[in-house]
Amino acid sequence: MSSADHDPIAFIDLHAQYRRLKPEIDAALARVLDDGRFVMGPAVAELERALAARAGAAHAVTCASGTDALQIALMAEGIGAGDAVFIPAFTFTATAEVVAVAGATPVFVDVVEESYVIDPADLAARASRVAAAGRLTPRAVIAADLFGQAADYDALAPVAAEHGMLVIADAAQSFGGASGGRPVGALAPVTTTSFYPAKPLGCYGDGGALFTDDAARAARWRSIREHGKGEGKYDIVRIGLNSRMDTLQAAVLLVKLAAFDDEIDARERVAAWYDSDLAGAAGLPERLPARRSTWAQYTIRLPERDPVQAALGAQDIPTAVHYPMPMHLQPAYEAYGDGPGSLPVSERLSRQVLSLPMHADLGEATVARIARAVCDAAG
Repeated sequence: MSSADHDPIAFIDLHAQYRRLKPEIDAALARVLDDGRFVMGPAVAELERALAARAGAAHAVTCASGTDALQIALMAEGIGAGDAVFIPAFTFTATAEVVAVAGATPVFVDVVEESYVIDPADLAARASRVAAAGRLTPRAVIAADLFGQAADYDALAPVAAEHGMLVIADAAQSFGGASGGRPVGALAPVTTTSFYPAKPLGCYGDGGALFTDDAARAARWRSIREHGKGEGKYDIVRIGLNSRMDTLQAAVLLVKLAAFDDEIDARERVAAWYDSDLAGAAGLPERLPARRSTWAQYTIRLPERDPVQAALGAQDIPTAVHYPMPMHLQPAYEAYGDGPGSLPVSERLSRQVLSLPMHADLGEATVARIARAVCDAAG
């Protein structure tokens, strides 16, 4: 029996990542502390240039969180009362939250069972129904790139174009990935991401960014993130937010961005080990064609999820459920949905999904231990 059979397992191991990058991170933070420009200091502009290059976008605009990035994107388009924004029901609350905060109406869409991303066919049907009803104006679709894989933007684009909608890629979990040889950040007219610590590219607090090739749109984002200011500090040209990235977070991200390709490669190796060890024992995450996932989560489907999760917990193997209830059934959003049974795939996934430990420092023996426990518990 190897030591891996007894070693503690971290669901996401930020400590191991810090140990690998400690000299560079400590030096970067020290430079900011010595400089003293803690909000929008020079590292922020440097990070924006590096992020834009990584994303294949002309402009990257940082902000205080991934949620703020989504909110800024909607505010910049004037989306609000009377507008419909289509979002997957199987996602984190932030995707729906920003729509309601803007005063617009979230319209929930089902997802593809094997890949967890928004279903273009269901989007087309629901957008046509909303347009025909005439009560709301279809304005945007926010496609959440779930668990590290980009949505099918080639299929979403014609649906959006037919209804005059903007496509916003919610890449909180997929930044660093790619589709068809194009990086996440260049797949939709607007892309947002999050640098929450547990993301594949995470800072040591909250942080976010937006990406576009449209210079005028990027200028609106920069204005909104700083209280809606124009040319001068007290020249307020629009309603805005206080959503600036602090310089310490930018410094951390610059170090992590330099190591990001190695991080993603390591996550891909872990995912491949899981694929091999779990073959036939669970519904494995589907890799859409020509995609590079960042493997923000490794999430499987189990007909009887709860007993398996309990069995793993008894062996000190951490797991998580992303997500235990789809958005249209959450109390805060019930008024926007059509109740149980209206989005069957999202509802089924909420009962079946289980996320296993996933980070770049997992070893092959540890993955094998986790997989054995899943196989034994699933029968």
